[in-house]
Amino acid sequence: MTSFSLQDLADLVDARADASAETSYTAKLLSGGPAKPAKKLGEEAVEAAIAAVQGDRPGLVGEAADVLYHLVVLLKAAGIPLSEVMAELERRTAQSGIAEKAARRHT
Repeated sequence: MTSFSLQDLADLVDARADASAETSYTAKLLSGGPAKPAKKLGEEAVEAAIAAVQGDRPGLVGEAADVLYHLVVLLKAAGIPLSEVMAELERRTAQSGIAEKAARRHT
């Protein structure tokens, strides 16, 4: 089991955000505002779904890593700290997923 966490990934994205766009893929994505990482996130999510449907375990592992990375970059571009998303996930665990989803329909 690895000790690398989503927070470690967010910290790495933060560190690379200030690098040159010529030397850092993260900085290059961020230089386009939220649209560029949003587009990449969508592409990677589709690729992850395809790998899952095809039963391609190694492919899904790689694509899932891409999805998480691009999501963290998109959050950075939008000025949303990972801690805010994690707090929302924690809040949602106080009830069942079915009840939580039903409550969202009524707001």
